[in-house]
Amino acid sequence: MSDYMLLDITVENQIATIELRRLAREARGGKGAQRAAEVGRALNALRDDNGVRVIVITGKDDVFTIPPSSYGHHGNPGGDRDIMTGVTRAVEAMCAIDKPVIARVNGHAVGFGANLVLACDFIVAAEDAIIADHHMSCGDLVIDGNVVGSADHCMVTGDGGAVFAPLKMPRAMAMEYLLLARPFTAKELAAMGVVNYAVPRDQLDAKTNEIATRLIRRNAYALAFNKRVLNKDLLARFNQIHDAALGYEFLNFYMQTPQAKALGQGRGEDKL
Repeated sequence: MSDYMLLDITVENQIATIELRRLAREARGGKGAQRAAEVGRALNALRDDNGVRVIVITGKDDVFTIPPSSYGHHGNPGGDRDIMTGVTRAVEAMCAIDKPVIARVNGHAVGFGANLVLACDFIVAAEDAIIADHHMSCGDLVIDGNVVGSADHCMVTGDGGAVFAPLKMPRAMAMEYLLLARPFTAKELAAMGVVNYAVPRDQLDAKTNEIATRLIRRNAYALAFNKRVLNKDLLARFNQIHDAALGYEFLNFYMQTPQAKALGQGRGEDKL
């Protein structure tokens, strides 16, 4: 599996680990969408690999994912289609995969990575790791002293947040998470039952390996069939929500271009 540019994938003892490479700051804008596409492709490949029983998704060093603080607006049809297709395949793969997936959250998970975490069957996180959806942050999301996510406009959460957060979080907390871009620590989410285990960083590997090992001891067919049953609500929500969320996100971008704002006669910023 060496044909991935933004992921590192290893398989050992029937456990596949997808490690998200850290993106250089200047490369984040376009590369984030490419990485989503690679995640979807990797999940589908691992789903078909009969030698893999459990999948672990993690980040590199002390970061799971951090998005850029600004984005160029869309407008290139080919590029836009690639983004929409890549994100959709990643979210769809998380909803459909019939092998257990564990999030090993080694650091802050913001944006697509945060929603990838919420899509996993088990979440083991460093207790001080922050999980946040940046789409509606408007420059208010500050992590470790740095503005993270969209600093110049708001967007609909089109990369999985609208699918997964309302299923995993109490509705009131999901509203804060999505509409106010409220960051939560893993410890806070564990108290809500969203994260399975929020542990000190030096216990992250032990707890992740414990869950993976216990899963492998289960009958492979029974695990797959159980996942298929339990994925029904995810797939239903994906089919109901995702296309609308992603479509409205792109519409949001176009309505916030300088040209659109000039024609808006003051609408969209502080009135409908």
